[in-house]
Amino acid sequence: MSEAPAAPHTVSADPLPGKDIGLLLRPPRPRAGWRLLPARVGAMCAVELQKLRHDRTELYTRAVQPALWLLIFGQTFTRIKAIPTDGIPYIDYLAPGIIAQSAMFIAIFYGIQIIWERDAGILNKLLVTPTPRAALITGKAFAAGVKSLIQAVVVVVIAAVLGVALTWNPLKLLGVAAAVILGSAFFSCLSMTIAGIVLSRDRLMGFGQAITMPLFFGSNALYPVSVMPGWLQAVSLANPLSYQVDALRGLLLGTHAHLAADFGVLFVAAAAGIAAASSLLGRLAR
Repeated sequence: MSEAPAAPHTVSADPLPGKDIGLLLRPPRPRAGWRLLPARVGAMCAVELQKLRHDRTELYTRAVQPALWLLIFGQTFTRIKAIPTDGIPYIDYLAPGIIAQSAMFIAIFYGIQIIWERDAGILNKLLVTPTPRAALITGKAFAAGVKSLIQAVVVVVIAAVLGVALTWNPLKLLGVAAAVILGSAFFSCLSMTIAGIVLSRDRLMGFGQAITMPLFFGSNALYPVSVMPGWLQAVSLANPLSYQVDALRGLLLGTHAHLAADFGVLFVAAAAGIAAASSLLGRLAR
């Protein structure tokens, strides 16, 4: 007669010491905020850019205006030689200014989108997450910069087709990208700051239209600062767009530029814009 099978060894129900059990007894220690901030900024930027996959109409329609500036205004003023440009063709002189202009026009109405998110209830949902408000604003600002960078590529291609003598040095092109992104970050934050003050899309449209032309014509995008009247030179000195154009012109055309000062002003302006827009984000959500 065969023996009965041996009984299985009993397993203790008592918890064994170890790291996995320790996680059940105490919650994991959260990572420091500074570690999460870059990831959350990148996530917000990626969310904004995902919208381009569904609708690229904005990129196509916004490419029309800079093309007209180069094709009509640039070629006409190149022929009449009415504006001093230190010996370079006017269309070459104009191309960096049009890159900065098209980037500003994309960014300056970015506040309309955040008001739409407020009206749709999306902004309140974002604000209850652990993501810092500065990360929300920074992600949107750099998404505007990436959109503007795509627009800048379009302008560069058009300018190259028209025979503008641009540099193709990779390091200088990286500098161009940095200038476009920093400038767009500032102007998008300026728009979101105004949105936090006026709280209405209609009012923001009015303010946006009121400041875009003075910012553009009060810069060195179309003509040198030396030909401006004294009061307009003071406006140009306080206008971040002038520093962006100066950097783009120096990098793309090799003209004399104050790159350290230009990038310093753009960086400080972008940081100040992020701080201002972040401080008003709660008011916009109420």
